[in-house]
Amino acid sequence: MESKFLFAQEVIREAGAFIKDRMSQALIIEEKSDETDLVTSLDKQCQELMIQAIKKAYPEDHFLAEENDVTHPIAEGNVWVLDPIDGTVNFIAQRDHFAIMIAYYENGVGQFGLILDVMQDILYHGGGQFDVYANTTKLEHYHHRDFKRCLVGVNAQMYLENTAGIRDFTSLALGIRVYGGAGISMTQVISGKLLAYFSNIAPWDYAAASIMGEKLGYCLLTIEGEKPDFLTRQQVMFVPTEELSFIQKLVN
Repeated sequence: MESKFLFAQEVIREAGAFIKDRMSQALIIEEKSDETDLVTSLDKQCQELMIQAIKKAYPEDHFLAEENDVTHPIAEGNVWVLDPIDGTVNFIAQRDHFAIMIAYYENGVGQFGLILDVMQDILYHGGGQFDVYANTTKLEHYHHRDFKRCLVGVNAQMYLENTAGIRDFTSLALGIRVYGGAGISMTQVISGKLLAYFSNIAPWDYAAASIMGEKLGYCLLTIEGEKPDFLTRQQVMFVPTEELSFIQKLVN
């Protein structure tokens, strides 16, 4: 497993360099479900780059990825879950605050996750049998904190609509942060800068963080408290397991 983990780190670093080398070029931008759900030509190129590199090294493995309807059940065999550019709107508008994400599963069990904050050049990696690091800094397991001194990450639409009472819940905290991308938001959770994160996201958005988070004392569940289905976009929460019962009393 260690060789596969190290290989994944090489792949995600190469994907980050690929994006940086080409991000100043003119992009072909398409709408998917609506005018804010965008994909660029670089998303598709980066995903294909990662798939081809993994296929060459591990030809029997499978993929679940954001672009081009690449699907495979994570419970069946060796499955790589890929998000080539998480935070595409940020990428288009800011050329910043976006991430590349890789998660690896064997028969439904997460083995490791990686999230590369491309512009800050920080690679979060680990989970499963591996400790979790931000580059070379080992991340600490969650320990209880005073909620009134914590920040909470939220999806802007869910906050505005007070979905499941989330706006009311976050009013009890020190404040909220909206980063516009699941990957960046969840790295803030596992590094202890946010207490929790609430959003409406797809499997490739949460897979990597859920594996790393489990190692550090966090859980990723639907707002209803169920395991996500790894099939559809769902409203989820990424929260410290130690604080789950408290949070569930306020968010439902």
